[in-house]
Amino acid sequence: MTPVPDTCPAFVVSAESYDRLMGRYLPTLAPALADAAGIRGPARLLDVGAGPGGLTRELAHRAGADNITAIDPSPPFVAACRERNPGVRVHQGVAEDLPFPDATFDATLASLVVGFMDDPGRGLREMARVTRPAGTVAVCFWDLDRMPALRIFWTAAARLDPDVTGEQHRPGAAPGELATLLRQAGLHNVREDVLQAHADYTDFDDWWNPYTLGVGPIGTYYNARTTAERIALRDECRRLLGRPAGRFTLHASCWFAAGNRIDINADHAVAPRPVEPA
Repeated sequence: MTPVPDTCPAFVVSAESYDRLMGRYLPTLAPALADAAGIRGPARLLDVGAGPGGLTRELAHRAGADNITAIDPSPPFVAACRERNPGVRVHQGVAEDLPFPDATFDATLASLVVGFMDDPGRGLREMARVTRPAGTVAVCFWDLDRMPALRIFWTAAARLDPDVTGEQHRPGAAPGELATLLRQAGLHNVREDVLQAHADYTDFDDWWNPYTLGVGPIGTYYNARTTAERIALRDECRRLLGRPAGRFTLHASCWFAAGNRIDINADHAVAPRPVEPA
């Protein structure tokens, strides 16, 4: 088989490269996640796996930059998040070993991160640990069957290399998995839903070129191909995308789940707002 290597080194890339590939979905995904998690005003919030700071920006807008802490393992992402979000406390580190005391935050969030944790169970237990009693832990991860930017690439790759494994195996990418992980982390009142996001592209090259920048599993896979294989992969992606000649928009869905630590004082819980399913 042709495995897709796991990830941290594949995310030590420029923030701009990430912005062009996946970050362009954050302007619509981040508000959807914050709404679903019930983030409406001042609260102590932690953004786990913050990347260059797309969700961090939304949280700072809602709760105030001085109430936000962000953490990510990638040095260039940490630098970009800090620069883009003045006043936010930004740390370098991993979800599985959060450098914060117990019960520090009112809500802890992770966007598009769970599937890339080395140990998702431990990462979510850490997220629960640093969240106060009655506080909220909220996570989302792509529904890969309804995320065209990923599905088209891996479908094209599989047609040229039938043994390619793609990203379907990632924790949180199937229905119910995020909710199960939250329950296993000891959270209560677990609920799940679907979030919507979209991204706009000027043309096919605007869609394709970010795949060549070395970002994430896609970038790792692309970099391992020969020149002929890269050309064939590009051509097949263009065909699957319908050979767009100009501007187009892709819509994507994310699995969402949230839960609370044991509710000592329900009056102070961060209340989630239901999201309409796709």
